[in-house]
Amino acid sequence: MNQNNNNNIPAEKNLVGDIGFCLASGKIMILGEKVDYMYREEPNSDTDSGWRFLSNTEDEEYLDNPENSQIYSVNAVAHNDMAIIPYLKSPVGSELVRVEGTDEFEALD
Repeated sequence: MNQNNNNNIPAEKNLVGDIGFCLASGKIMILGEKVDYMYREEPNSDTDSGWRFLSNTEDEEYLDNPENSQIYSVNAVAHNDMAIIPYLKSPVGSELVRVEGTDEFEALD
């Protein structure tokens, strides 16, 4: 993730502060798709932010495979899609969807 085992490579710049970790789809972190849906649930541990990030192209079969969602730092997800940053202080229970064609998200009711 963000750990640097090679002293010659600069550490990834921290864009979000000490928010902790999250679950993110491989479609975002491996394939480079943008976050389209993000929600925050009660954290599972002291280091869990509660954030869950999806590209919204995942089908049920994809999501049922635990290999397709991994734990990442929220900072790593922010590096893949900086549009999430303004929304990261949203409270537990928040559900946000990207406004099509923009870098803005709106709350779901």
